[in-house]
Amino acid sequence: MSLTPPEKVRKLQETLHTKATGSPDYRFYLLYDKVYRRDVLRSAFDRCRSNGGAPGIDGQTFADIEAYGVDRRLDELAEALRKKTYQPQPVRRVFIPKPDGKQRSLGIWMIRDRVAQMATVLVLEPIFEVDLEPEQHAYRVEHSALDAVRQVHRLPNSGHTEVVDADLSGYFDSIPHLELMKSVSRRVSDRHLLALIKMWLEAPVEEVDDRGRHHRTTRNKDEGRGSSQGPPLSPLLANIDMRRFMRGWKVLGHEKRLDAHIVNYADDFVICCRGTAEEAMRVMRSMMSKLRLTVNETKTRLCRLPEESVNFLGYTIGRCHSRKTGRSYIGTKPSTKRIDALKAEIHELTSRRWLWTTDEDRVAKLNRKLLGWSNYFCLGPVSPAYRAIDRHARHRLRQWLRGKHEVQSRGTSRFPDARLHEEIGLIRLGDRPRSFQWAKV
Repeated sequence: MSLTPPEKVRKLQETLHTKATGSPDYRFYLLYDKVYRRDVLRSAFDRCRSNGGAPGIDGQTFADIEAYGVDRRLDELAEALRKKTYQPQPVRRVFIPKPDGKQRSLGIWMIRDRVAQMATVLVLEPIFEVDLEPEQHAYRVEHSALDAVRQVHRLPNSGHTEVVDADLSGYFDSIPHLELMKSVSRRVSDRHLLALIKMWLEAPVEEVDDRGRHHRTTRNKDEGRGSSQGPPLSPLLANIDMRRFMRGWKVLGHEKRLDAHIVNYADDFVICCRGTAEEAMRVMRSMMSKLRLTVNETKTRLCRLPEESVNFLGYTIGRCHSRKTGRSYIGTKPSTKRIDALKAEIHELTSRRWLWTTDEDRVAKLNRKLLGWSNYFCLGPVSPAYRAIDRHARHRLRQWLRGKHEVQSRGTSRFPDARLHEEIGLIRLGDRPRSFQWAKV
């Protein structure tokens, strides 16, 4: 969501944000008509198009909409919303692999439904942004996963060395509708907008089995829980729901009483404590039960730093050693799992099935992958990880070039390290860490 909204949309958001900030108890009662405002819908469409994504169950792409006429399609959507004849279509469910080998459920909505949800986000986000806790870092302007990692890094270094590494079972599939809608209605009294959100929560899901047969389920509506991952509104709803736990932790006095601080990113969170982690874990389990969320007991554990380490958002936080002095400290570095995952992706990008592509194409794809990875994994002593990845990337590219150009030798003479970097153009991550925060610790 990096696109700058049009001036009128921006002013609308500023007005809503200002009102929400100045009146913490105010309930907004005229919002639905803002959702189908023509400029809001156009801004929502532009954001959805910039995000890309696969088509929903209708198979319609952004190119199809542009061929039909974007203005024409948005006018039809605005009319359906205005007349309250709009109905969301079933969600196409797919599964994508997770780093741990398991699969994550992803809901792919029709572009029409995505645009309507994005328009709703443009209206609601300025309101609820005011209420979210500062320790909630996911899907927010001026917040990021790296901010969450930095905060977790600071807490153990200030004495909060006991960490509850928590995990929730199927968080998005478990979000209770009744409690979530109560949280939304605490700020929104517009019944038409509330009904719109409820329709999206209860939309049926369509899956295709191994034999190509289509199956539709109404599990979310039947059980009164679940919010599919993937659509524009899902992140905001997840933050609103998680705020119940974050806010309750403070209001009930657990943060001060236990000196226990939560850091949250989407469905990931840790609780950093100063000698009170066992009690904090017990209280957390009790609260989650009351909030109708399920703690994954097999993955939730208590870690004592620096003897142990904790993994959070791809980073490992634990004992590190200074290369200059040899002294140990609690530091942050890319996790072994994420390093291995990148090596596997490099291996795939340089497999023999890509021999038909050009040298430039392979190097360009490798460089994009390496840069994207290093832009995120840039905190702490990253040099050892970067050197290991550089070695692997050189080895794999050299193997690919041998196959491409039918070189019988090991390839080190024809494709030495210097040529791979200076002539062929493979980037060297080892040249990057000097300016990174904590890299010299």
